[in-house]
This record gives sequence, structure tokens and C-alpha cells, in this order.
Amino acid sequence: MPLPIILGVGAAIAGLAGIGGGVHGAVKMKEANDTMKNAENRHASNIERFEKKSDTTNKTMDALGKLELQILKGFDDFSNTIEKIQNRPQFEKYNIDGVTLPKYDKEALKNVSVGAGVLLGGIGGAAVGTAGGFAAAGATTSAVMALGTASTGTAIASLSGVAATNATLAAIGGGAIAVGGGGMALGTTILGAATLGVGLLVGGVVFSVTGSKLSDKADEAYSQMKKAEDSINKICTYLIELEETAKKYTATLESVQVKYLENFNFISYIVNKLNKVDWNDFSEQEKKATENTVLLVGLLYKMCQVSLVMKATNENEMNKVNRTAVDESIQNSKNILKNIA
Repeated sequence: MPLPIILGVGAAIAGLAGIGGGVHGAVKMKEANDTMKNAENRHASNIERFEKKSDTTNKTMDALGKLELQILKGFDDFSNTIEKIQNRPQFEKYNIDGVTLPKYDKEALKNVSVGAGVLLGGIGGAAVGTAGGFAAAGATTSAVMALGTASTGTAIASLSGVAATNATLAAIGGGAIAVGGGGMALGTTILGAATLGVGLLVGGVVFSVTGSKLSDKADEAYSQMKKAEDSINKICTYLIELEETAKKYTATLESVQVKYLENFNFISYIVNKLNKVDWNDFSEQEKKATENTVLLVGLLYKMCQVSLVMKATNENEMNKVNRTAVDESIQNSKNILKNIA
């Protein structure tokens, strides 16, 4: 075969190889683009799922926190009414079906009522999740902390609005660190987070995926997306558990509150409207209603002490839902209500 023909055939073969290589390259580019687009879409979907779940959980926890603070704030009216009753019993500790409730303590109720009022006054302008933070840490403890002293040396109770709320958050966080943590759901490092609620409720895994940009390299971007997805899946599972637990606890608190108000409103009418203030003049029904009211106040006080969130001791771990304490508190409330006529 003449040499020019051989060269011509060689050139044709080389041309076909070039075309084939181009097609292969185009296929690889399409695969990379598809991988990138899939990673971006999935990442966006994961973030949206997280944001929706954190939003509903924060709202549920906020509702619980506000309920607890409102209950605690109302203890001042109860205490003022009880104090008018002369010759009344001491109302010592109760122990019913193995459930121990604190004795009537006028000063403790007064303090927690004032503290709760301070916090409620600042919630309106506070970040979403702040009220839920008080429920997570234990509203009773948070309310008592609200009577403490801010880092400036100013009495928190003398502050108002968001300033009082922020000072209380800082006090709780500092208190938690001072005693080595354990039970407190707020920390000074979390207080600076843009989303206090999410940072508080999740803890440990305070991640940056919501503001992250995936790598321009397809394989690396997909790997980043998968890592973020794993974190989001864990967090969403945790938030679902927390939301369900909060809803269950809210329902129980409301049932106890209804029974408390039923008894207290009756006693308040007897004492404040009819001006019957001598225990010796009380009928058996009135005495029983008074004892029930004191007992239910102790129960509500103790229920509002429960921390719904256990703060992780390791900064790389997530917080945990305090289900054991919540379930025990719910069962105790059922035992108490069962013994109240």
C-alpha cells in the first residue's frame, strides 16, 4: 500500500479516536454536572427539612416555656390568698404513692413568681426559642435565676424586657459552667448563637451547613452534602423526639393546671370575696379544697423544675431529651390527680 494512503488511514483513525475521546469527555462532564446539581438540590432540600423541623420544635418548646412561666407567675396570687387564712395547718411535705412534694414555702413561691414575671416581660422581644430554652433548662430554676445579679452587678429583677431575659440567660449559662454543667441546657457559648433556640435545643452539633457552600468539585461536593445530611438526619430525629416529649408534657401540665385552678378559684372566692379567713370556720369541703390547692402548687412547682434537655458534656455531642425525668414527672402527676377528688 502506498505510503500516502497509509498516512491517510492513520489520520482518519486518529480523527475517530479524537471524536471518541471528545464524546467520552462530554459524558464525564455531564455526569459531573448531574452529580453537582443532585448534590445542590439534595443539600437545599435537607436544609429546608431541618429549618422546618427546628421551627416547629422551637414553637412547641416556646409554648411549653410560656405555660410554665405563667403557672409560676400565678403562685403569688395563691400565696397571698393562703396567707390570709388564720389558724391554718403548716402544710408540710406530702408523700402520696411514693411521690414527695415540697412543703408550702411562702418566700420560695414569691421569688419564683417574681422571677417568672421578669422573664415573661422580656420574652416578647427575645429570639425564637428563648422561652423554649427556659423549659429546656427548667422554668423554675430559670425563674429563680431571674432574681440574681447580672455580670454588671445590677439586680436582674430590677431590669425589664429583653435586658432582663438576656441577663437571666447569661446567669443560667454561667451557673451551669460554675457547677460543671449537667442538667443546665444553656451555656455562655450558646448565648452568642444567631439562633438561640436551635443552638440551645440541639447543643453540641451546632453546625454550619445552613450557611455552607458546596465545593465546586462534583465528587467533593457530594461528599460534603452526605456529611451534612447525616448531621441533619440526626438532629431532625432528636428534634422530633423533643417536640413529641414537649407536647406530651404540655398536655399533662395543662391537666394539672386545670385541676389547680378549679380548687384555687373556689378557695379564692371563699377567702377574698366572702372574707372567710379563719381555718376553724372552714367546712370540710373548703379545707379539702385548700389542701388540694397547696398540694397541686407543690406538684406544679416540681413539674416546672424538670429540664427537658440534658446538655451534652462533650462539645462534639448532641444534647439529649430528658425522657426519663419527663416520664417520671408525668406518672407522678397522674398518681397525684388520682388521689384528688
